Amino acid sequence: MTAKQSKKQELDLLQAVEEIVELAKDSHLSKDFFRKADKYIKYLSEALDLTKEQSVMMSLFIDNSEDSSISISDFGTFLGCRTTRIIRFMNDIDVLEKRGLIICCRDRRGRSYRVPMKVIEAFQHNELYKPEDLSGLSCAELFAELEDIFDMRKNDELTEKGVCEKIRELFTNNPNLIFVEKLKSFNLDVEDELLLVLFSHLFVNNSDDNIGYHDLDFLFDKRRWNRIKSSLNSGDHILLSTKMIEYNNDDGFVNRESFRMTMEAKRTLFEELNLSSLNTNQKKAGLLKTNDIAKKKLYYDEEVRKQVSELTQLLTDDHYQEIRNRLKESGFRCGFTCLFYGMPGTGKTETVLQLAKETGRDIMQVNISEIKSMWVGESEKNIKALFDNYRNKVKECKLTPILLFNEADAIIGKRQEGAERAVDKMENSIQNIILQEMETLDGILIATTNLAQNMDKAFERRFLYKIKFTKPTIEARMSIWREMIPTLLEADIHALAVKYDFSGGQIENIARHYAIDNILHGSSSNVLETLSIHCDNERLEKKEQRKIGF
Repeated sequence: MTAKQSKKQELDLLQAVEEIVELAKDSHLSKDFFRKADKYIKYLSEALDLTKEQSVMMSLFIDNSEDSSISISDFGTFLGCRTTRIIRFMNDIDVLEKRGLIICCRDRRGRSYRVPMKVIEAFQHNELYKPEDLSGLSCAELFAELEDIFDMRKNDELTEKGVCEKIRELFTNNPNLIFVEKLKSFNLDVEDELLLVLFSHLFVNNSDDNIGYHDLDFLFDKRRWNRIKSSLNSGDHILLSTKMIEYNNDDGFVNRESFRMTMEAKRTLFEELNLSSLNTNQKKAGLLKTNDIAKKKLYYDEEVRKQVSELTQLLTDDHYQEIRNRLKESGFRCGFTCLFYGMPGTGKTETVLQLAKETGRDIMQVNISEIKSMWVGESEKNIKALFDNYRNKVKECKLTPILLFNEADAIIGKRQEGAERAVDKMENSIQNIILQEMETLDGILIATTNLAQNMDKAFERRFLYKIKFTKPTIEARMSIWREMIPTLLEADIHALAVKYDFSGGQIENIARHYAIDNILHGSSSNVLETLSIHCDNERLEKKEQRKIGF
């Protein structure tokens, strides 16, 4: 076997590209160049099913693939010819783009290109790049593809026409999806269908029910967008008249710059996604009704008692509405944000329950562990959906409900500076969303925490009321013992309150243990001794204790 034959057998895609590029340098893409490089160009053309001209252009792109903003003027410099010479090959470059071998970014500065990583990897493995088969997708997978398409448009990597072509191809390959079938049944023109698909993407992928013009304008050219915007603002756009979308409301007034998909449209289009927000059976989920809260007497130190009493007065409906309206008229934020902080067991959560009971309000409880999804980006969507859900509850309920972030240490702690890990970035993103929502909140938010010293300063500034719950005084502890075990002698109550510096939650635990003992073993002959044993066991760190009263 000759060396020439051996070289021919060993030739692969990257070697062919290397040879073509080497011969192309300062060649002006002359006929002589095509003659000298013919063997390598032919190899590439046959392997990739490209014309000779397309193969040469692809070789130049691969050689510059480390650059995410490749300009054809760079090719002119490399080839030693004017850019006008390269422009003759623009039709071939367009073919490469349609094949998915390169991606074009079009902005005010002109065009630039990049080579997708999947194409580079195919060349590395000496394989023909084949675009992913997008047929037979589930509805969730289809929306993942739509997210990629709209992101490419935002990054100027697709024209409006390119978006339409990709979506048309996506729908053609998945005609049996209910979403696609329903969308086609509306018989909208291309522009209106594209806008409805964008609304659908924003709701499904971003949980966005507060869609502004700034969320939409990236999709269309300026002239077309001005016409669409005028139609949306005047209320005569077909998506409004057919009740596919609707204006949002701000205190009962129509906000013509904020939109959402109607519930009817959501239920029609997103049947396959099984979204909990569309399930009427889930409508009351997470809402603790005021009638289901058991009334309970709480004991506080004098300072805490005054603050809780003032807050209770404020949250009675008459006072709440009056103060809220006056704040709005004065240009202040009208949301009531409260922080209950202090040691565990001091009555923070129970105080929220009793506030709600006293003022007749329901409580929307937040499960922070459910919000923090393992999927990057899902947590942010969950927290946005949470506040959207709360806004809907405010409109539905006769009295504004309380939004409760119980044990909120995990989400109001100090933000990570220079966060690089995905988890840290997610935490910061969640906190930023909550901070923004607190700025515009029109409702009642209460957060409880055991670790106020770790709270981010930005959160500290946004809480209007801050109440520190301390361990009860001796007098308060005596009242709690008396309430929990009414049969106790006053002397025993005093002895226990003096000896054990317990919170109300700890005393309740001991009272429960005592009640269980009485059920299992009958009443103790020495109540104080039995309770002291339970008190000692309640402490994780046991110390030598001096016996009292016996």
